[in-house]
Amino acid sequence: MSVLFSLGASLLWGTADFLGGRASRRLPLLTVMLFSQVAGLLGLLLVLAFRQHVDFGAGGWGMAAGITSLGSLACFYRALAVGTMSIVAPIVATSAAVPVIAGFAMGERPYPAAVGGIVLALIGVVLASRQPTRAPVTDHHRSIVLALVAAFLLGLQLVFLQQAGHVDAFTGVAASRLTSVACFSLIALFARPPVAVRQLPGVALIGVLDTAANLAFTVATLNGSLPVVAVLSSLFPMVTVALAYLRLHERLTRAQLVGIAVAVTGVLLIVSA
Repeated sequence: MSVLFSLGASLLWGTADFLGGRASRRLPLLTVMLFSQVAGLLGLLLVLAFRQHVDFGAGGWGMAAGITSLGSLACFYRALAVGTMSIVAPIVATSAAVPVIAGFAMGERPYPAAVGGIVLALIGVVLASRQPTRAPVTDHHRSIVLALVAAFLLGLQLVFLQQAGHVDAFTGVAASRLTSVACFSLIALFARPPVAVRQLPGVALIGVLDTAANLAFTVATLNGSLPVVAVLSSLFPMVTVALAYLRLHERLTRAQLVGIAVAVTGVLLIVSA
């Protein structure tokens, strides 16, 4: 069951990233991020209201996940602004290495076949994340440092979500989303980004998908090994690439095709272990 939830998280995250990328071409990035996060939070609050159960013990871990998520996004977008996408994106894609290491540190020991699959899947995701260079590099060294920080914080977010899940998955993810909404709202008060009301339903869908992905990942860690769950959930760049190929007819590079094949081989090894 944890494998299905992990792959479901990848599918949801990848779809949300694809839709988010398209929405960001029409709307300011802050508008997309704020209203998508609000939609996800409202969905979670509705579920919590029907559950009539909130475990505040998960709130701290959830807030930590929300803060690290914001830090990761800030570093990632800044790295893209000053660096080369074909280098920055693969570095950030290694974020799954953080929960993998954390899982081993906590004593989790996947089967040898699963370990081999984890290595292959990570390599595949890095290759599949490579993108052609579209802009001149302004600060190569700084972009590398920012990408590494973004990868670390993103991986740390997954570890915090896992810890929150052991208390209460819904409360933990809701606390994470509430933290990010509060921060984005504060920024929006000063930036005052324009809002196109007719486009908000599409933006809301992005937030619902992203929140569902966080929840699926958190639930997956309850019954599965953190290293395995983290790697399977980190396959979302391949979903984004596949949707860009199918919907936007973007061409796949040779490195991306090799990466997809390697990652799929890794997934098969993990599932068969």
